[in-house]
Amino acid sequence: GVAPAIPSRRVRCRRRGPWSALRAARVAAEDKGDARAAHRRAARKRDGDRNMGVGESAGGGYDEGMDAELRDTFRMCVDAGVNLFDTGDSYGTGRLEAQSEKLLGEFISELPPGTRDEILVATKLATYPWRVTPGQFVDAAKASRARVGGRLAIGQLHWSASNYAPWQEKALWDGLRSMYEEGVVEEVGTSNYGPKQLKKVHAYLQGHGVPLASNQVQFSLLSRRLDIKEANDELGVATIAYSPLCLGLLTGKYNMSYLPSSPVRKQLFKALLPKIDPLLGELKAVADTRKKTMSQVAINWCMAKGCIPIPGAKSTAQARENLGALGWKLKPAEVAALDSAAGKCKAKAVQNIFMTR
Repeated sequence: GVAPAIPSRRVRCRRRGPWSALRAARVAAEDKGDARAAHRRAARKRDGDRNMGVGESAGGGYDEGMDAELRDTFRMCVDAGVNLFDTGDSYGTGRLEAQSEKLLGEFISELPPGTRDEILVATKLATYPWRVTPGQFVDAAKASRARVGGRLAIGQLHWSASNYAPWQEKALWDGLRSMYEEGVVEEVGTSNYGPKQLKKVHAYLQGHGVPLASNQVQFSLLSRRLDIKEANDELGVATIAYSPLCLGLLTGKYNMSYLPSSPVRKQLFKALLPKIDPLLGELKAVADTRKKTMSQVAINWCMAKGCIPIPGAKSTAQARENLGALGWKLKPAEVAALDSAAGKCKAKAVQNIFMTR
């Protein structure tokens, strides 16, 4: 069927500020007759603003034989109270174009109606060189909305063009404005925007009455972009943290004798692992004290910094591990010790090539 359009923003009531629609949806979508729904509400009330989402991707390493496990993984996260799922229209190419969005829409459609209404999908729209008009971004957002089941909580620019095609940047901003004003998305966000460029897009959108809800960036103990976090906070923009485990470097799973099978990751880990011993040691110490895993401590650190981490999960085992980061809080002294250890490392995470200043 055709996805129902959200009424034009020009005739809607005044907004309460960035992220308000997501928070309101979290509270409003309740099914008191469903024990699982009650459990999810209790989990979200327990964690408050210290929430995390899930990064969904049908990119590298994906094949259709994984669908059943991915479905179980999705349901495990939903049952645990997680309701923010991040994806992108560039995740999946060729025959499997936009496969991540398609799978997410399929999984959402299988949920009971009350549970389905709780799910918040944030998708990233690729800054393809042929997307140069607002209408093209609106069409892309409509296509994504249809694939994920008729509702987009956040439509995000996947990356800025300012580093290589600055002439295209204004079209991207106009695209965000149009998809919001036409009601295709409930909120708009950016991804891979540094402080300088973020302030520009925020000012432009604000001048047209369009609030910027979120900025998604690489954020972890090895990518402590506190400058971006401070800029986001100053502007009232939520920080969504992708790669909170830094490709697996912070899981404690790998060492110089056991490296990833991927040639690229193998070389990267070979270069970085010897230089981050202070951090890995402190992560393990905190994990042992708290009876948690290093991954759970690393994700919890992101939440302690006021971010919404979106670790990926392609299996129920990975989801179970990630979910163990919820329901408890690092102590301020533990956060400070981790920050200190991270500062002693001789290397940091490689930044996304599309990250702007």
